[in-house]
Amino acid sequence: MCKEVYAGVNNSVMSTVGKSTNIVWYECKIGKHERQQLLKQKGCVVWITGLSGSGKSTVACALSRELYARGYLAYVLDGDNLRHGLNRDLSFSAEDRSENIRRVGEVAKLFADAGVICIASLISPYRSERDACRALVPDSFIEVFMDMPLELCEARDPKGLYKLARAGKIKGFTGIDDPYEAPLNCELVIQLKNGECSSPSSMAEQIIMYLDEKGFLKA
Repeated sequence: MCKEVYAGVNNSVMSTVGKSTNIVWYECKIGKHERQQLLKQKGCVVWITGLSGSGKSTVACALSRELYARGYLAYVLDGDNLRHGLNRDLSFSAEDRSENIRRVGEVAKLFADAGVICIASLISPYRSERDACRALVPDSFIEVFMDMPLELCEARDPKGLYKLARAGKIKGFTGIDDPYEAPLNCELVIQLKNGECSSPSSMAEQIIMYLDEKGFLKA
């Protein structure tokens, strides 16, 4: 009995990953396929990116709500929320912002592996960092670009951050004195229509239509 229990470890190869040494990847008999069959959906990462004030969190929550109403399991990873716990030790320096995105990408990967539709909502201004997250789940990463004009985002300014950045009280603020690198080949772009902003539910519907079309809403 004991030999059978530990067989998975004994037959595995010790690895070194980053600063971690002598570690082993332990495979369980219940995997992603089985979890997806249970949930009747495919795990994926919906990565919503855009300027502060572009509506990322609003659309993420609307998407989660619409999916729930239709019987699908989703979870929102919101950038600000994660800084209350998982990333509370990180500042807004360039290095810490990069680590922030890396951690969220790894957590999102776990949710997708669990069969959950993971909705990540972060500014994530740099292409290289978003691409690194995509590489973690290359076949199930849906990048959604909230392509809203800076003027609109600044006019909304829900947290008053643009005002502080313009006054020089916040340095390195995306869109003001730090760049935002727009996606080049994202799956979805959400923009103004005839100069007007669609409702959050309408934007969420765009994403749901894509998920349905690509087969994520069935096991």
